[in-house]
Parts: sequence; structure tokens; C-alpha cells
Amino acid sequence: MKRRNVYIGMALIAIATAAVFTFLFLNQTKAVDTGLLKVINPDGAPNYSQALTGDFNKPLSKPMDVTANSSFTYVSDTNNKRVLTFDVGGNLLFSFGEDGTGKGQFKFPYGIATDDKGRVYVADLYNGNISIFDEKGKFIDYFAKKEMDSKKISAPAALRIIDKKVYMTDIKTNKAYVFDLNGKLLLEVGKPGTKDGELNSPNGITADDEGNIYVVDTGNQRVEIFDKVGKFKQIINGSNNGKGESIFVNPRGIGIDSRGIIYVVSNLTHLVYGFDKDGKKVFEYGGMGENNGQFSLPNGLFIDKNDNVYITDTLNIRVQIFK
Repeated sequence: MKRRNVYIGMALIAIATAAVFTFLFLNQTKAVDTGLLKVINPDGAPNYSQALTGDFNKPLSKPMDVTANSSFTYVSDTNNKRVLTFDVGGNLLFSFGEDGTGKGQFKFPYGIATDDKGRVYVADLYNGNISIFDEKGKFIDYFAKKEMDSKKISAPAALRIIDKKVYMTDIKTNKAYVFDLNGKLLLEVGKPGTKDGELNSPNGITADDEGNIYVVDTGNQRVEIFDKVGKFKQIINGSNNGKGESIFVNPRGIGIDSRGIIYVVSNLTHLVYGFDKDGKKVFEYGGMGENNGQFSLPNGLFIDKNDNVYITDTLNIRVQIFK
């Protein structure tokens, strides 16, 4: 009798185990949403969370870049010559900026970033300057006026502030620059060309915890990595060691999450790629379309301290957020 009870118990355990595995298998999609598969696959892509769409009376038009801090999300609404400001729940609060060449005005607001004091920096590609605003959109001053006035920098594009340093690309000079928060130029990175360490119409820029600088070399269809003193290190383009044909078509935004995964936007293929620190592709997501998680000419990409990924979905006139 005891032996029979043991056999029955073992059978019940086996049935329960099989039921659990069957449940998990049949609910993989749900597991993605709860983050279970992210634990199983630590290199997995993030999942769609929400979209920011702006004002119905004056909708977004060509949103180029996005940044966020603990209080606000800011979007460069480029064709409307303004910046839109959202709260943490995705509600539109206010806008600032208007068409023009004066203080607080824009011709082509592009790169956007915030510092640890809540100030908002906006790079204007056509006016050739970077404006600084307070968190409510009041103009404060121009950034790095000496470099801008001398025309050393003429077409500022992407903009990121990381560890109290301002990283910026210039499409016309085909260089990247690093400043301190007082506007002092610390470093010039790259030069015009197609060889290793050279740039052609660079767009997105970011830096990692070690100070390595990642520049999206748009015209050369690649990402170039430089060390903290500007020495060339590596190419990422989706091929082995970056030596083969690129998978990018017009790459734009870039960011690095807390896992060290490097995200790159491929604008004309409507995809976002993820790479490990060695440049090996670990995921891709997106594709052309209007549904959640799809894109039409994505451009800017920003990753906040909680690994939320913000992507400007230009022709779909929205910003998509992934977690």
C-alpha cells in the first residue's frame, strides 16, 4: 500500500511539472510582456509600451530627436520649429520655440538633451547654434558661443549630455565634439573621409561608462567607436568585425542600455538593431508600418536611466517608447 502511494505521488508530480511547462510554452507572448523572457534571454529586445503624439490642433511634424529626465520628456518638433514637453505619463504639457533666428527661435531644431540641473539644450542645424532653456522652456543663453561665433562648428546635429560632458556631431565639418558644461571645447573627434576614424555626415552620438565615444557615421553607413581621447577603436556595421557589407541604410540615432547593448536606428529600413560590446548583432525590431512597434523613417533614439527606449517615428508623427 505504501509503495502504491509513492507511485501515485510521483505520477502527480510528473503531471504537475508537465502542466507547468505546457503553460509556459503556450503563454510565451504573455511572458514577454511580463519580462520573463528577458530574464531567460538577457540580450532580448525591449517591448512596446506607449506612444507620444502631441497636440491634435497642431500635431507633430517631423519629430527628429527626443530626450527625457525624471520630470519631463522633450521632443524636437522640427517642422513646427518648436519643442514639445510631456510629463512622465505621456501627457502633453507645453511647447516652446518659434520660427526665426533670434533668442528662443529655431530654423531646424534637431538634437536635444538635458543636464543634471534640468536645463534643455537644443541644437539648431540651420541656425548653427545650440540654445539653452530652463525646464519650462524659458531661453537662458547660447551654448559654446565662442565656437559657434567663429563658425568652427556650423551645423550641429545630434546632442547628448553624459557624465557632465556635452557630445555633439556636426554634419558639415564631418566631426564630433566634446565640451564641458561651461562650453569649453575638450576634444575634436574624427575628420572628413571614408577611412577608419573618418566621418561623412555624422548624426547620432553617445558615450559609455568608460568614456568611449560612439558616432553614427551616416554617410559611410556605420558606427565608429573612439576612445576617450578620440583615438579610433572599432567599426560596427552588422558584419564580422565591421569589415563587410553594412546592414544599415542611413543610420541615425544611437544609445546604450544598462546591459551594455548598443542600439542603432537604420532609418531607411525602418529597423532598430541591438549589438553587444563586440559589435555582434543580438536583436532587431521594428519594420515599416503604422502599428505599435513599427516605424516609418525612425530617427532619434534616447535611453533613460531605467532603460526605457524612446524613438522618434518621423513619418508616423509620434515618439514610441519601449521597455
